[in-house]
Amino acid sequence: MKLRQVPLEQINRFNANTMMEVLGIQCTELGEDYLVATMPVDHRTHQPMGLLHGGASAALIETIGSMGSTLLIDLSKEAPVGIEINANHIGGVKSGSVKAVGKIVHAGKRTHLWQVDIYDETTGKLICTGRLTIMIVPRS
Repeated sequence: MKLRQVPLEQINRFNANTMMEVLGIQCTELGEDYLVATMPVDHRTHQPMGLLHGGASAALIETIGSMGSTLLIDLSKEAPVGIEINANHIGGVKSGSVKAVGKIVHAGKRTHLWQVDIYDETTGKLICTGRLTIMIVPRS
């Protein structure tokens, strides 16, 4: 299944007045079966030791999968809802920004599965890898 191609500005408008806006998450690239988004590593996304907070990484994983699933469904009839997330934190980063690459693994009628890898933008080092399961629910 191919992602609907829309301008990045349209995708990023969904972030207004949400946690994604507070965390500074921005979609930067859209492919046929993947999305790329960035997030700053600063006071908004740090844990007390000054490293990227694992919860911020999980929020980035959920954001990229949810953004991607909106491009696979008819939003007037359906909505994507995250039902399970898994994140393995492999490395740490203290500043700069991270880049997440999310790829659709499965795009079924009622569930989507996304694989998301998060990299330090400066070094290219893998920081976190995760999977997100999305349920597609009817709009009421």
